[in-house]
Amino acid sequence: MKPLLCITSQAAPLLRENIDTDIIIPSREMRTVSKTGLSDGLFAGWRYIEGRTPNPDFVLNQPQFRAAEILIVGSNFGCGSSREHAVWALAEYGFRVIVAPSFSPIFHANCIRNGVAPVILPESDIKGLAAHADAGEAIRVSLEDMAISAAGESWSFSLEDEPRMMLMEGLDAIELTLKHQGDIAAFRQSDAMVRPWVYLSGRRACP
Repeated sequence: MKPLLCITSQAAPLLRENIDTDIIIPSREMRTVSKTGLSDGLFAGWRYIEGRTPNPDFVLNQPQFRAAEILIVGSNFGCGSSREHAVWALAEYGFRVIVAPSFSPIFHANCIRNGVAPVILPESDIKGLAAHADAGEAIRVSLEDMAISAAGESWSFSLEDEPRMMLMEGLDAIELTLKHQGDIAAFRQSDAMVRPWVYLSGRRACP
């Protein structure tokens, strides 16, 4: 995955609460088990009218927000089913950062695993940030500084060390595990001294 250290972009404000994964990508749009081919279905129920005609009132169809890499949303974003397709669709569309007062825990974890930074800010700060987005001002999000800034204002946020490292180094769960090969080998060596039977080749399974 592409590392995420710092990004400066327009931000698309979508300040609705409890946007669930079926709204993010309706089940009818999930025609693939891969991570590609999903962006057209992102927010399909809001984004289109009469089939695939773009809804001019929806934020992502407005010219100033079409290239946004930052999405600002309401609380409990990503609730509902745990479908990882929701994050895949957001990532393929081009979003690298989602800012919200709160996220569904499973959705939050899926974001980290797919290179999308889930940034939590208080609701009052979200509204201030959205005002800058509405004004067309560029917004800067830095995982190095753990801060968001726009037009001279700045807001700090927190992210646990391991998720932050995964995002900054562009690691998925497998790549994170491979970083610890030395520790894994050391554990296996010491554990084999304590439980040698675990490492016997050709051992029979329990009946």
